[in-house]
Amino acid sequence: MQNGRHLVNLALIGFMGTGKTSVGRLAAEQLHFEYLDTDELIQTHTGRTIADIFKTDGEAAFRALEKKVVAELANRNKTVVSTGGGLPANAENLASLKTHALVVCLWASPEKIWERVRNQSHRPLLHDPDPQKKIRELLAVREPFYKQADVLMNTDIRTVREMAQQVAHQFRIAVAGQK
Repeated sequence: MQNGRHLVNLALIGFMGTGKTSVGRLAAEQLHFEYLDTDELIQTHTGRTIADIFKTDGEAAFRALEKKVVAELANRNKTVVSTGGGLPANAENLASLKTHALVVCLWASPEKIWERVRNQSHRPLLHDPDPQKKIRELLAVREPFYKQADVLMNTDIRTVREMAQQVAHQFRIAVAGQK
């Protein structure tokens, strides 16, 4: 981890279906932190669903909204942030998160992701003729960004509770290492 970082938050990155929301909520509880989801923040700020923003304004407009939300997060303390799956693919977003947060990437196999999300209609990127192929393609594109996280954790076989405990533990170790 880089010297000079002041870790006051925890950020979870990773592909959809890796458990960021479930793990994030539990980790926040364990750390006595607030929990925020960047997609929920965008929906609250705009009064629109993510699917509507994608459909009406396009992915570029959504990514611009994500960038704004990430900038706002730098002013927070004691917050677990769950990010949208594509958010860290913008190098500025990842760099901004790393100024104040331990960045943990939750990882899962394409098969496990598909198993977890196949019945979720609110996922705009799955509205594809071959969603499993789309998952593999997007994972391949995003993998180099995900690998820049401070910690990478596979969620394929661990329970949400185990993952949350491990994430909280990693945060405590990182903060202890700053002193």
